[in-house]
Amino acid sequence: MGFNCGIVGLPNVGKSTLFNALTSTAAAQAANYPFCTIEPNVGRVAVPDERLEKLAAIARSGKIIPTQLEFVDIAGLVRGASRGEGLGNQFLANIREVDAIVHVLRCFEDSDVTHVEGGVDPVRDAETVETELMLADLDSLERRVVAAGKKAKGGDKEAKAQLAVMEPVLAALREGRPARSLAFDGEEAEVLKQLGLMTAKPVLYVCNVEEAAAAAGNSHSAAVAAKAEAEGAAWVVISAAIEAEVAMLSDDAEKREFLETLGLAETGLARVIRAGYGLLRLITFFTVGPKEAHAWTVRQGAKAPEAAGVIHSDFERGFIRAETISYADFIACGGEQGAKEAGRMRLEGKEYVVQDGDVFHFLFNV
Repeated sequence: MGFNCGIVGLPNVGKSTLFNALTSTAAAQAANYPFCTIEPNVGRVAVPDERLEKLAAIARSGKIIPTQLEFVDIAGLVRGASRGEGLGNQFLANIREVDAIVHVLRCFEDSDVTHVEGGVDPVRDAETVETELMLADLDSLERRVVAAGKKAKGGDKEAKAQLAVMEPVLAALREGRPARSLAFDGEEAEVLKQLGLMTAKPVLYVCNVEEAAAAAGNSHSAAVAAKAEAEGAAWVVISAAIEAEVAMLSDDAEKREFLETLGLAETGLARVIRAGYGLLRLITFFTVGPKEAHAWTVRQGAKAPEAAGVIHSDFERGFIRAETISYADFIACGGEQGAKEAGRMRLEGKEYVVQDGDVFHFLFNV
């Protein structure tokens, strides 16, 4: 699958509690002391999508297989991590490997839970982590730009292309702005991606509030929301404590009843997962039949052969065409046969750009 979000934040903000709830396991040790997560823990979670069950009901599918997203629980960062403080070097190495950052911020008061900075201030905490990432990117880029400059003077085209991206990013970092604050298109965007800068990764702020504030948030989460909106970033309010309780309930009806008593329509985890999915600019397509209804993931802008390759590399290599029905037409026409009879099934070729909700049957020859 290959799409993952790294859960980061200062120690004792609820990262491991959130991860445990996300994966419904005790794979990450949640404890009231810094660095209880020593190695990154990885868990895959189903992406909530009510469309899949509706498709399966119409097709009378024997099995339902949702698409998944990977979450990585990364050791807590402290001030000075860019210089190797705490578990800084390990933290930075792990975060470079993820596609997006889920930044958990403590937005609850609790005298029994130690705060590494001495008091609750989520905006300060966000800036602490961001500063460490910017300092690490700055150090990396300053060394690389010198080497690229020498190659560019010698006529190296690749080095010149890198400099065209590195120099404005370097200027932004020196001004205290992350790499993602700059907009690059086409080849330059690809160069930026290849640089592997941590501050170029998209960010989702997760405001971890007390149980009473799970539905409406509190003053701390409001401050984070203002920061996120100013940056054009995404944010979600959850109560990790509630999510941990919900994860322990096995009956869906019991879960719904528990959430309703708290004024919640769905779990915060569902919102985190969907937000993470959107953060990575992913879309879902489906394959539906009597054996199974299956949801699959591709990046926005992917063409039909790439989607076929998600299922099997042979499908992409020998791609001929894709029998395509939109989700709305599949539902309205009562399934594949009804869509065919109504003329709502399309034959799409190699240049077709996949749309969210497409129902595909791929034709291929190898």
